[in-house]
Amino acid sequence: MEDSFFQNDEILIPTVDENSINNENATKISELSKKGYQLLKEDDTEGARAAFNEILELDDNNNYALVGIGDIERKLGHIDLAIENYKKCLEYFPANNYALFGLADCYKAMKKYNMAIDIWQQYLVHDDKNITVITRVADAYRKIKDYKKSKELYLSVLDIEKDNAYALIGLGHLNYDFKDYKDALYYWKKIYELNKENADIRVLTAIGNCHRKLKTFKDGTYYFEKALEREPNNFYALFGLADCYRGMNQQFKSIEYWNRILELDPNNKVILTRAGDAFRTTGNLDKAVEYYNKALNIEFDVYAAIGLALICKSEGKYDEAIERFNKLIQDDPKNGRLYLDLSDCYVQKGDKEEAIAVLECCVKVDGKNPIVKSTLEKLKK
Repeated sequence: MEDSFFQNDEILIPTVDENSINNENATKISELSKKGYQLLKEDDTEGARAAFNEILELDDNNNYALVGIGDIERKLGHIDLAIENYKKCLEYFPANNYALFGLADCYKAMKKYNMAIDIWQQYLVHDDKNITVITRVADAYRKIKDYKKSKELYLSVLDIEKDNAYALIGLGHLNYDFKDYKDALYYWKKIYELNKENADIRVLTAIGNCHRKLKTFKDGTYYFEKALEREPNNFYALFGLADCYRGMNQQFKSIEYWNRILELDPNNKVILTRAGDAFRTTGNLDKAVEYYNKALNIEFDVYAAIGLALICKSEGKYDEAIERFNKLIQDDPKNGRLYLDLSDCYVQKGDKEEAIAVLECCVKVDGKNPIVKSTLEKLKK
């Protein structure tokens, strides 16, 4: 699931401690610092840089100017330069929370989550109730798949602020990532209930996806349709609706939404294959072949190849189906479904001995498939 929204990416704005610098320059530095951060808030990075550089001419190790330039570089995506400035600040002021915050965010941007966690933990030593930082640490633990620590931290935020959006969203993502779809649905619904009228489309599709995973397809369609009311070409909503209708065996409705996606992205081989499956299920084999071949002409897709093999089998073209299934088994020798379909082709041809041999081969490769075992036992009777 997409989890890039509602990121709390604020730039923390420090205030100048006028007692830490020469009194003669204190007022000027204070004014320049306020000016620099105001310009940074307005996205005037050049103006902000000029203000902070002017401070450094007066005080070459000024912590607020070093953090300010670090924030500018981070905002511009110059992560290495941002780190350099934050670290320089921390050499002189090891407990500077603004530098710690910025440095940790840089490591997060670099996907160095363990390093980010270490720095954020240093921040929390000085401010252990900072919700922004606690949710960032929880997010990082989620990224490194530490479910327990991530959950504990998100819940600790809710103890401080029961409807905190960042924590609720984090818990929604966390439970979805670990396939606990009921709990994921609970947290996404809580977010939705906070702002039903203006719910973010990604919240609507997240709820829809939870229902899709739980196979409560009808409930899922409600949220995907609400998302499409807001954004008619939203891929995730169109995909969700198509898949829900597939799950409810309403294949013609499913095809309608697969085709709407293909109008926007005609070379999407995954969607071409899904549409091919829907046409095959409705019995429109010519259309199914057309869509499978379109997918395969873009790039090999194993499901499209399986679809064509199944069509050959359903049309009684057993020799061609056997050839196709054998090729697929070469690429995926532990796929029990392929062996079952190949074996059935031989059964349909009246070659029971070869059908048994196919399944015995499958058992040698992967003897754990119960359907293969039971089918083999029936054939041997």
